[in-house]
Amino acid sequence: MKDQIKDFIHYLIVERGLSNNTIISYERDLKSYQKHLVEKQQIVSFNDVTRFHIIQFLKFLKESGKSSKTLARHTASIRSLHQFLLREKQADQDPSVLIESPQLERSLPKILSLQEVEKLLETPKLTTPFGYRDKAMLELLYATGIRVSEMIDLNLTDAHLTMGFIRCYGKGNKERIVPIGKTAAEALMNYIEKARPKLLNSKEPTEALFVNHHGKRISRQGFWKNLKQVAIEANIQNELTPHTLRHSFATHLLENGADLRAVQEMLGHADISTTQIYTHVTKARLKDVYNQFHPRA
Repeated sequence: MKDQIKDFIHYLIVERGLSNNTIISYERDLKSYQKHLVEKQQIVSFNDVTRFHIIQFLKFLKESGKSSKTLARHTASIRSLHQFLLREKQADQDPSVLIESPQLERSLPKILSLQEVEKLLETPKLTTPFGYRDKAMLELLYATGIRVSEMIDLNLTDAHLTMGFIRCYGKGNKERIVPIGKTAAEALMNYIEKARPKLLNSKEPTEALFVNHHGKRISRQGFWKNLKQVAIEANIQNELTPHTLRHSFATHLLENGADLRAVQEMLGHADISTTQIYTHVTKARLKDVYNQFHPRA
């Protein structure tokens, strides 16, 4: 069973070209699935798995307190694995074919107000190389709406500041070109010219655009740690996540009349229905404003 999971993961990497984060999620989900089949249900071959066994595993996850989002992700991973095994003739049937994904409670993304964004972007002090770097990262995220994982993967050659755009690689390693505004471009140029050379390790050169105190590419965890510190200094009370600036970018664009298709393109969403969640955010915000300020609300 372990070898079949390895074959499937290899297929996802080579033929589907999925991102590292997606691959890690698939592998983690399927290892827990296989472990449960073996240890709890005495199933030692995927060919012996039935719909009942899959339901028992999903029931176990639910009783363990897993969210509907986690259950849906596990279901998708299991379904993809069994479809692969059937297609590769490593199994005689697909027991997941009648398994339904749980209904997701779709919560609206948390965003910052324009005033909170301004406070956050103005907080890093341009007195140290790290201040220049943190300001450039925050300005870039809000100016482009790219994912944090896409930002930390940027190389120096991906920033085309004189032409006003950056090149990044999203899910499935798909390349996209995203425009960058004057303010963010200036912050990025200041970082590249004044701070990045001081952070680099001369013994270990790197193409990474954003580097840590060791002169190596900054990690997602490193950025998240810095973001939380900046948020504390800026006295941001709202809940903050690495995606908050991305959500704020999309919502503020739509609030100011941007075309939904253009926002979809900039965010790198494959399906416009994913982008449409931000129209619900703008409607919810309009309702809040109405209730707060209209005398007859």
